[in-house]
Amino acid sequence: MRIAVCVKQVPDSWAEKKMNGQVLDRAGVDAVLNDLDEYAIEEALRIVEANSPTKEAGEGSGHTITLISMGPDRATEAIRKGLSMGADDAIHVVDAGLAGSDALATSLVLANVIKSGNFDLVFCGTESTDARMSVVPAMLAQRLNWAQLTFAGKVEVDPTAGEVKIARATEVGIENMVAKFPAVISVIEKINEPRYPSFKGIMAAKKKSIETKSIGDLGLSTDAVGAKAAWSTVKDALLRPARSAGVKVEDGGDGGTILVDFLAEKRVI
Repeated sequence: MRIAVCVKQVPDSWAEKKMNGQVLDRAGVDAVLNDLDEYAIEEALRIVEANSPTKEAGEGSGHTITLISMGPDRATEAIRKGLSMGADDAIHVVDAGLAGSDALATSLVLANVIKSGNFDLVFCGTESTDARMSVVPAMLAQRLNWAQLTFAGKVEVDPTAGEVKIARATEVGIENMVAKFPAVISVIEKINEPRYPSFKGIMAAKKKSIETKSIGDLGLSTDAVGAKAAWSTVKDALLRPARSAGVKVEDGGDGGTILVDFLAEKRVI
């Protein structure tokens, strides 16, 4: 069983972000592995471990986990973290022509990598914390013409039958879905608790293979990706306004009344 996990390097969620023209300034902030992708990596690791009870992932179990990422050179840092968690190897698509790509171009690039990898399953986080669009998993499934199992809160895989089952929470209850390999699966945060990389894992990650590919290696034209091919663009952006000073209430016995009047003025009550 070959599993791919799509991962992305994003600006740290706690960093102060700003725009660089029409795109997010990524060079000026700390970058990390997308938090939500860690759940996808963890779930892939658990599936491999569950189906290889006597062997660890990547150690002769017959099952492999490959990370796939698209981004600048520094995205290697995020990829290494995923490898230190236990993934076996990675494919990094890096090309200056990718700058400014939207979700459509991103899904096109990732799908072309996946097509040549003979994968059975592709795992994704629900979304990236920099864009919050949650559309790439569905786009991948459409481009690959694979089954789409999204927002999974539980995943069960039967490699012998070539079948995957998920349970997903909806507004009306739990929905159970079944699909044959190959399939694209996105997982929610509640599905597991991602492991911390061990010292052994960190050291091992330094020796694991990261294959680099360009747009040309994927058989794509530069006209199909990048800012000039984007279907969506940022027209304008404003800095978040500074927080205004709060209201200080001196309680002289009428603090409750003042609070109620304030809430009424703001139409909270």
